[in-house]
Amino acid sequence: MAAAQIDYAQAGELKIGQVGIANLRVRTLDVAQLAQEMRERVQRAPKLFDRAAVVVDFGGLAQTPDVATARALIEALREAGVIPVALSYGSSDNEKLAIELGLPLLAKFRAQYEPVGGASVPTSAVEAAPARAETVSPKAAPAPIAHGGQPGLIQTAPVRSGQQVYADNRDLTVLTTVGAGAEVLADGSVHIYGALRGRALAGAQGNEKARIFCREFHAELVAVAGHYKVLEDIPKELRGKAVQIWLEDGQLKIAALDN
Repeated sequence: MAAAQIDYAQAGELKIGQVGIANLRVRTLDVAQLAQEMRERVQRAPKLFDRAAVVVDFGGLAQTPDVATARALIEALREAGVIPVALSYGSSDNEKLAIELGLPLLAKFRAQYEPVGGASVPTSAVEAAPARAETVSPKAAPAPIAHGGQPGLIQTAPVRSGQQVYADNRDLTVLTTVGAGAEVLADGSVHIYGALRGRALAGAQGNEKARIFCREFHAELVAVAGHYKVLEDIPKELRGKAVQIWLEDGQLKIAALDN
């Protein structure tokens, strides 16, 4: 007998909003696979995903699931280590389902990154796209200019655990360190002149030309325009080094600045 064909495609596309709420867009309604994928995310990055609030989005499916299936998924996600707190996408079917499940409906959550009329809409979230980090020589490119022409935001004090600094519509420069458990975000690029031990997100509204620069790399998570990697995905030879991070052909690239 021929061996069964293995499908390696992910059943769910995970995104993380600026407020720390993850959005799980269900692409294949396979409760067991979705729960396993989430369990693996929690195991790989517990500081990011363990007991994280998750909004479940059924808008990518041809039809809204029945109440029993949706409830089974909610329970499976809880067992996997996250906490489903709402449904997203404001169709009438989803609204009825949310009522049956006793969950709120966050229609605007999904609308921030859903294409409108075929156009690409900026995303304010982090996309869980499984791809290995590559150690390559960066192409020379000018630093991106934040939209709107505003001057960059300069953070002079260390960003400590639990703090978040966001540069709206501009670049962010941190003159000292970003501690573990801290988060820095910018719609433009992020420049860190000390150690990066927390999270850094550049291009938070979808600017794919944004970059992250840091002098000492120990990040829990880095992201550019919705593409992220956690520390476990980063080659060990880059840890503790001065690096830059950018997008190229839809892939997140990380390279030492002294290359």
